[in-house]
Amino acid sequence: MRILVAPLNWGLGHASRCVPLIERLQAEGHEVVLGGDGESLTLLRKHFPTLPVLPLAPLNLCYSTGRRQVFAMLRALPQIIHAAIRDHQMLAGYLLYEQIDEVISDNRFGLYNTKTHCIYMTHQLTIALPYPWRWLEPLVARWHKRIINRFDECWIPDEQQPAMAGRLSHPAVLPDNAKFIGILSRFAGKSFTPNSTFRVVAVLSGLEPQRTMFEQDIIRHYENADETVLIVRGKMHEPPTVIKHGLVTIAPWLDDAHLAAYLLGAERIICRSGYSSVMDMYALGVMNKVEWHPTPGQPEQEYLATYIQSSRL
Repeated sequence: MRILVAPLNWGLGHASRCVPLIERLQAEGHEVVLGGDGESLTLLRKHFPTLPVLPLAPLNLCYSTGRRQVFAMLRALPQIIHAAIRDHQMLAGYLLYEQIDEVISDNRFGLYNTKTHCIYMTHQLTIALPYPWRWLEPLVARWHKRIINRFDECWIPDEQQPAMAGRLSHPAVLPDNAKFIGILSRFAGKSFTPNSTFRVVAVLSGLEPQRTMFEQDIIRHYENADETVLIVRGKMHEPPTVIKHGLVTIAPWLDDAHLAAYLLGAERIICRSGYSSVMDMYALGVMNKVEWHPTPGQPEQEYLATYIQSSRL
C-alpha cells in the first residue's frame, strides 16, 4: 500500500513518534509518503530523505511568555481550525491525482476523506485543561470524539496496562474505532553505546517563546558551573553548528544514535514532559535520570510530569 503519514507541527514530538511507525511500515513493504509542514516535516525528511513529500497546511503557533497559555490558545483557535480545513481540502486535491491507499494522521484533525482509509493517531482522548476550566473537559472530549468518528480508525500510542499516558489515553469510554498500538519511540528495539562526555544533557522542544526561555534558563544555570552540559535545541532547520559557553555545548539537533548515546551516558537529563519524550526516555531505560520540566501553562505536560512521578514508570 501507499500510505501518507502526516504529524501535527506542534513541537517535534508528533513527528518523532512517527519515525518508528514509518520504519515499521517500510519493513512491512509499504510505500510511505511524508505529509506535514514546518520543523515537524523537517525532522521526518532528515530521517527519510528519499521519501516523497506532500506539503500540508502550515501551522505556526506560539505560546505566551507567562505561565498561563489559555488566552494564547484561544487566540490560536482560528488558525488551528483554518489549518484543519485546508488539510481536508488539500487531501481531497491530492487524492485526485495521487494514489494514497491509507492516511495516518497524527493529530491533524482535517486529514480524513471517504475515498481512502483514514487513521487518526492520538494519546489525548482526554484533553487536559487548566484547573479553572477543568469542568469543560467532558464537553471538549465530546467535540474530540466527533473528530475521531470521522476517521476509520483511532490509534492510541500507549499500552492498555501500564498506562503510560494515564487518564489522557484511558478515558472512561473508548471510541468504538479506537485501539491501543503500544508505545512509539524512535529508540525502541535498538542498541546504543553510552557516551559519558556530558554529565548533564538537556533536550528541548516545543513552541516559542517558551522553548527559547527554557534554553536561556539552562544556560544561565550552568554556564559558570563545573559540569559538562549538552543542550540539544531541537531546531531542525538550522545547520549542525555547535556553540560553546564554557562547559556548556549547544547543538541545534542530533541524529538519533548520537542523542541516545549521550542520554544513556549522562548522569542527569533535563527535558519537557511531552508524551513523546516520556516514551523515548522509557524506551532507553533512563526515566530515573530525568528531571521533567512541563511547559508552563500546558496542562497535558503538567499532568504527565505529576503522573510519571507518582506512578514510577
